Amino acid sequence: MSNNRFHVREMTIDDLEHFINYWLEATPEFLSKMGVDVDKRPQRDALFKLVVDQFKVPLELRKNYFLFWLLDDKPVGYSNINQIEFSKQAFMHLHLWQPENRQRGLGMTFIKKSLPFYFENFKLKSLLCEPYALNPAPNRVVEKIGFQFVKTYRTIPGASNFEQFVSQWKLSRAAFEKIIES
Repeated sequence: MSNNRFHVREMTIDDLEHFINYWLEATPEFLSKMGVDVDKRPQRDALFKLVVDQFKVPLELRKNYFLFWLLDDKPVGYSNINQIEFSKQAFMHLHLWQPENRQRGLGMTFIKKSLPFYFENFKLKSLLCEPYALNPAPNRVVEKIGFQFVKTYRTIPGASNFEQFVSQWKLSRAAFEKIIES
């Protein structure tokens, strides 16, 4: 796949409808596979506010930071970080919207293109990712990229999740620098 087909940029207000529709139109089965409790899924206004409020906050103070993914100039997904400790660490999330774009290697390409935004803009020493342990795709992707497995543990990872096992993966700044050199 040609790399110039893939574009990653900061999410803007014009992108929010795609982001919101992804969450509101997802089937209960799909959400459950990601570890989301359908009854805790935020409504349209809350999803809008979650993102748009962060646009007004300096990077050093952000709680969330969102990137928008485009393939051939068409929106296909997003990635974000939260639990941000500026100049220390953050937690990454990744989402490809259309089923036909999953399990094709796109996620790996988009994540690699997203990493510089996270490490450079937030001066991170490490980046963590904690996918639902029973969802093999994101676990495989972060491992292939170079994240190191830390542990699997039971938790409620976010406000819209049910209690579950997550696998924690960590990417150090040194490992990130090797990835971008290759």
